[in-house]
Amino acid sequence: MGQARELMDRLTEAVTSSPDLKIVADLYAEDAVALTPDGELHGREAIVEWWRQMTESVPDAAFEAVHSYEIGDTAVDEGVYTGTNTGPLQLPSGETLPATGRHVRLRGVDLATVRDDHIVSYRVYYDQMAFLEQLGLLPEA
Repeated sequence: MGQARELMDRLTEAVTSSPDLKIVADLYAEDAVALTPDGELHGREAIVEWWRQMTESVPDAAFEAVHSYEIGDTAVDEGVYTGTNTGPLQLPSGETLPATGRHVRLRGVDLATVRDDHIVSYRVYYDQMAFLEQLGLLPEA
């Protein structure tokens, strides 16, 4: 197992079941960039804040890898994210929605590129409409 795989696995562990944002902060380079469904984030602090919001809104999150790869300095995971929305959900607009108490199950892919023992680039993709639908936040058709 290479460094990229090791850091991706540590990140997954740090943001699921028993979230630890100090570990998350230690994994990212100070000038890391992350592309999330909420937009592009620049710098460790912004990325950790995004993870704080995610771990607070779904504190019992779990991730089951379906496929895991390491290609050079990049680790790729495809899998299923599950959990229950028991904390407030912060929207990209800054608006906060109360917890719905609903369970979510989402397929997604994330990629982490590593340099000098830190994640320098992180990208995560999942279906936002499925997420909102499962939380009961979309209008009835």
